[in-house]
Amino acid sequence: MGSEESMPKKQTCHHNQMKHKLKIVLLILVTNLVTIYIFTSPHSSFEHPLTRITQLPFWDTTPLLLKLNATQEQLIQSDSHITDLQSQLKSSRELVEKLLGQLSRLNGAIEQASTSKTTTSTFDDLLDDVYEEAKLAIGPHELPLGNTPRIGSEIYSSIGGGCLKHTEDLKQYMSYKIGGECPSDDVFAQTLMLKGCEPLPRRRCHPKTPPNYVEPTPLPKSLWSTPPDSSIIWEPYTCKNYTCLIERKKFPGSYDCKDCFDLEGREKTRWLYDNGGLDFGIEQVLATKPRGTIRIGLDIGGGSGSFGARMKERNVTIITTSMNFDGPFNSFIASRGLIPMHVSISQRFPFFENTLDIVHSMHVLSNWIPDAMLEFTLYDIYRVLRPGGLFWLDRFFCFGEQLNASYVPMFERVGFNRLRWNTGMKLDRGIQKNEWYFSALLEKPMA
Repeated sequence: MGSEESMPKKQTCHHNQMKHKLKIVLLILVTNLVTIYIFTSPHSSFEHPLTRITQLPFWDTTPLLLKLNATQEQLIQSDSHITDLQSQLKSSRELVEKLLGQLSRLNGAIEQASTSKTTTSTFDDLLDDVYEEAKLAIGPHELPLGNTPRIGSEIYSSIGGGCLKHTEDLKQYMSYKIGGECPSDDVFAQTLMLKGCEPLPRRRCHPKTPPNYVEPTPLPKSLWSTPPDSSIIWEPYTCKNYTCLIERKKFPGSYDCKDCFDLEGREKTRWLYDNGGLDFGIEQVLATKPRGTIRIGLDIGGGSGSFGARMKERNVTIITTSMNFDGPFNSFIASRGLIPMHVSISQRFPFFENTLDIVHSMHVLSNWIPDAMLEFTLYDIYRVLRPGGLFWLDRFFCFGEQLNASYVPMFERVGFNRLRWNTGMKLDRGIQKNEWYFSALLEKPMA
């Protein structure tokens, strides 16, 4: 047992221990409160990267969604910016292409000017060689003073562009004695025409005149009469008289329009009968228009002029184009009292637009003509026909695969209305081949 004096000492010691513990607890509480205050105070300047994350409960996703939305907006803005850059790049590329195109055209113009200058220089040298005759024929020529010209102060003669490409041939054609007799060069002249020198330049010389020329047979008898041999000079041709030309259909060999000069043969009955197929009759064709409205027209490659003769019997004036291949076609046409025109199929028709009532062609327009040239020819026929005018295409020859692949689409592009269109296979000694004819009666639209 202890004494009474030891009791107060023990109580005092216990009291001091409790006091010390309370201080420690109080210090911990104060420390925690200060810490909480520092990290939670809005005025605190201390900000650790992980502070915001430690403040977020793991179940709160709202800030994360806000972050994702902001990132998505940034991506959209970037995509829009890329689109703008692509548009600017496309515009820049188009601008560069335009500049390159303009540069190419400029280079082409410079080369063309250089070529033209060279050609002019060569042509000037040629003119000197032919004693200025070609230069006088072609021009330019200054108009007389005192006039009020609407075309400038100079006038030029028309010649084909091929004349300047075949200068040696042109020099030969323009070499003659001025005021004298022209050379016998009909075949050479036609060859030059087919090279693109069409129209030919004018010349200052006289063509040969038949030595025993006689007056022509009067109309209407002349339409179906063989002219006398004395009406023509036969130098370029194998046959030296009309009897030979008529009889050559019996001879072997290939001739242009072999039986055209025999006016008592097949020529006598052409276009008088309509068989409902490839052969159209003149009366049936004229009946498609009001009586008397078919008055003037053109026959392309009309041979000896029989179509023009048939139409003249019906008071229709036809100009017949022809070349003098294997015979004097133009002279024969004129002897019948008809109008010949010595032009090739490649020349632009010398008629104003919307003027002719009818255009006819038999055999000449066929697949031997290159497609591009044929289409230009069809458009030229369309040009010279008046609205409502007729285009009578007589026996166009082609192969079966060409008909629907090339020619039907071509005629549709030109824009004629179809009044009649008949096709038939060509028979060779009774044997059918994949060779076709088609005949058509077409109309230029009224509007």
